Amino acid sequence: MLLRRSTAGRATGGSRCARWSPVWQQKPAAAPARSVNINVATATTGGAYYPIGNAIAQLWNDKLPGVKASAQATNGTPHNIQLLARKDAEVAIAQTGVVYQAVNGVDAYKDQGKQTHFKGMTQLYPNVVHWVVRKESRVQGLSDLKGKKFVPGPQNSATELNSREMLAILGLDYRARDDLKADYMDYNQAVEQLKNKHAEAVMLAGGVPTAAVLDVMTSGEGRLLSLPDAYVQQLTAKYPWYSSFTIPANSYKGQDRDVKTVAVTNILIVRGDLGDDLVHDLLNAMYEDTARLSSAHAAMKAFKLQDGLKGISGVVDLHPGAARFFKEKGLAAAR
Repeated sequence: MLLRRSTAGRATGGSRCARWSPVWQQKPAAAPARSVNINVATATTGGAYYPIGNAIAQLWNDKLPGVKASAQATNGTPHNIQLLARKDAEVAIAQTGVVYQAVNGVDAYKDQGKQTHFKGMTQLYPNVVHWVVRKESRVQGLSDLKGKKFVPGPQNSATELNSREMLAILGLDYRARDDLKADYMDYNQAVEQLKNKHAEAVMLAGGVPTAAVLDVMTSGEGRLLSLPDAYVQQLTAKYPWYSSFTIPANSYKGQDRDVKTVAVTNILIVRGDLGDDLVHDLLNAMYEDTARLSSAHAAMKAFKLQDGLKGISGVVDLHPGAARFFKEKGLAAAR
C-alpha cells in the first residue's frame, strides 16, 4: 500500500507520534476518515469468480482502513459491465474476450456500441473451458452435440458467448438454426440437469478446480471432453483471446488423464471515475498478499505480478491508478 507520513499532535509525555494512512484516505487534520464502498461484481456462485471476488473484497477490508468491500453474485461479464455503467458496482471480474468486444463495440456489442465507462486493473487467472458430458454419453467431440440438449451457460453471460463462439467454429448455431437445444442456466442448475440426465452436456468456464465441475465429477455422472489440436488451432486463429490449456490429470475425481481445452484470461476491470490513489492502493494490497488470495482458490496461484498486464495490454486501457502501480513495478501497458 502506498503510504505517506503525517504527524499528529504530541502524545502524553511530550513525544511526537507518527500516523500513517493510505494516500487516497488523507484529509486535513480536522477532517474525519474517508469511507469508500466497493462492490465487486463476480458471476454465479457455482464458478470461481464469486469465491475469488469475495476473497479480494475481504482482503481490502482487512488491509485498507475506510474501505468497505463486498462481492455480488451476477450473471457474469456482460452483466458486470452493465453494473459498472449504472454505478451499481465499482470493480468487476471480467473475461478478456468479452471486454475486447465491449471496448470496441463489436460482435455481442455491435448494437450497443463502444463501452467507455470502465478501465483495466489487473490480470487475475486463466478462465478454463470445461465441456462436461454425461459419463455414459456417446459424445466424443463438440460436433457430436448436434441435435442434443445442452446448457451453454446463463443467457448472454461470458460463458454463453464462449459456447456460441466455440460451436460456430464447427458450423453449429443453437440460436438462429436450433442445431442444438439450448437450456440457459447457471452453473449449479446446469450440473443438476446433467446428473438428472436432462442434458447431454454442459459448458462451465472457471479456474481449475471449478466448484460446479467438482460437484458433477465427484458424483460420478460427468466426463470431461478433450478438444483436438486442429480444432484449438482454428478457434484461436479466429478468436485470439483464446489460448490452449491442459487440465492436468486428477484435477477432478475420475479424470485419470490430461484434458486438452482452451482458456481465456480473467481480469479485474474498474469504473473509470474511481480515484487514482484508491485504485493504486487496492492493487498494492492485492499484490502484497498473493498468498492469501491463492489460498482462497487454487486458480489464484496464477496471480503473479509479472503477468499483471496479460489480457489487458492491447485490449483495454489501464486505469491511471493501475498504470502508476505497474510503472512503479517496472511494467508498462502496450495500449
